[in-house]
Amino acid sequence: MPLAIFDLDETLIHGDCSSLWSHQMVRLEWADGESFLRRDKELMDAYAQGQLAMEDYMAFSLEPVVGRTPEEVDFLVEPWVEDVIEPIIYSDATRTIAKHRAAGDRILIISASSVFLVQAIANRLGVDDVLAINLQVTHGVYSGQTEGVLTYREGKVTRLNQWLHDEGESLEGASFYSDSRNDLPLLLEVKHPHVVNPDPVLREHAEKAGWPVHEWR
Repeated sequence: MPLAIFDLDETLIHGDCSSLWSHQMVRLEWADGESFLRRDKELMDAYAQGQLAMEDYMAFSLEPVVGRTPEEVDFLVEPWVEDVIEPIIYSDATRTIAKHRAAGDRILIISASSVFLVQAIANRLGVDDVLAINLQVTHGVYSGQTEGVLTYREGKVTRLNQWLHDEGESLEGASFYSDSRNDLPLLLEVKHPHVVNPDPVLREHAEKAGWPVHEWR
């Protein structure tokens, strides 16, 4: 069946879940407020400019969860998704997912955020298939390290190709929706690229290439 692939942050939701979770960790007193949020903003600004080394962001953002169990973190993520993320899900996004589902397409979310965030948000959207940044668990707790290829830039293509092989799927007739210049490698791989509320670099590329440009609200 054709795939309908979606980026998450600033595509399905009006915000970045990793940065919003950073604010939540400060509220939980897992991280020092002022300095932690200042560093988060610096790194997210680099992401917006296409200059972020994702390894740097992950090393920073995982510091507060080191030594915590996945169960402890998941217990707090679920109500956070309900309170913080659900109100910022684009209604146009849910309608588009529903349209693809009605057409018989398989829905996949692929995101450069931590898997425990992406999976919880996907659950709220009723999406089963997720590719995100995997985290190392050692002796039952998060180590602060990632595992495998990061789902960022070309890494999204690498991870998707492995998933396609494992699932017996293909990119024939696939669509991909994203807001970010960082997703150009994957947008160039699919037959039906769609850009959503794009950054300036992606908008310019989409207009030159004749790709659909969506303004989701």
